[in-house]
Amino acid sequence: MRFISYAQNFEDVMLWRTLKLFGPGFYIDVGANHPTHDSVTRSLYERGWRGINIEPVHHYHEALCRERPEDINLCVAVADIEGELVFFESPETGLSTLSPEMAELQGASGIPFLRRTVSTRRLADICEEHVPADVPFHFLKIDVEGFERNVLLSMDFRKWRPWLILIESAFNKRPEWEELVLGAGYRYARSDGINRYYVAEERPELLVPLELPPNILDEFQLCPGHRLSYPTANDMVLRAELQEALNRAQKAEAQLQAIYGSRLWRFVRLVETLRNGVKRLIPST
Repeated sequence: MRFISYAQNFEDVMLWRTLKLFGPGFYIDVGANHPTHDSVTRSLYERGWRGINIEPVHHYHEALCRERPEDINLCVAVADIEGELVFFESPETGLSTLSPEMAELQGASGIPFLRRTVSTRRLADICEEHVPADVPFHFLKIDVEGFERNVLLSMDFRKWRPWLILIESAFNKRPEWEELVLGAGYRYARSDGINRYYVAEERPELLVPLELPPNILDEFQLCPGHRLSYPTANDMVLRAELQEALNRAQKAEAQLQAIYGSRLWRFVRLVETLRNGVKRLIPST
């Protein structure tokens, strides 16, 4: 079965290349967002991988529950304290955040946010509750829009050792929270411009498959509607509208042919022909 990529920047391709020999495996996705669109874990779920999706936006969490019934789906946010925090929600984007600084920055560019209170839990406590000690923890993905440090501080990397950590961090600038990952016994592996990859020191063999960018040898295809695919989502909408118009035209043509073939139409044509013939026989005055 050919690998279908759903992630925005081929993250799932890189994870599959690196970990496919060890699966079906286990993951935790902090800031899972939608279960399919731009999802890092969708393609792996289709191949039998299972894990924990953590997503505080209600309609995304509900979608995860519908489409990922065999995953554990938690409608909470991850922070370094358990309790409640103000959440800046952008309901139709992946930009929701617990970081006031990030919300202010994004808001200045015109992105609207709704403020509401959400429950927060420490990642270590979630692992304690849901992750069996004897299950290999293959990867941890974190996408929390500026709240990365707090999420990392909430994790006990001495007890819970994901083989690979994938953290969204745009551009190639070294982030201030990286010291927490390196200090926890991880090696920096690569940056793809949007994410930074780290490998546990006890799994150095995973560094090798991360050296090269995704390419044709990975034998993957983009999912329909992917922003890098053709036709794009807008093209697909236009094609659907064109097909609908063609269907209406075909239906109208069929109805017209049915009228032309009816007895009533033939009778009307006969009457019209006779009337024209009578007009030619009667001289005009």
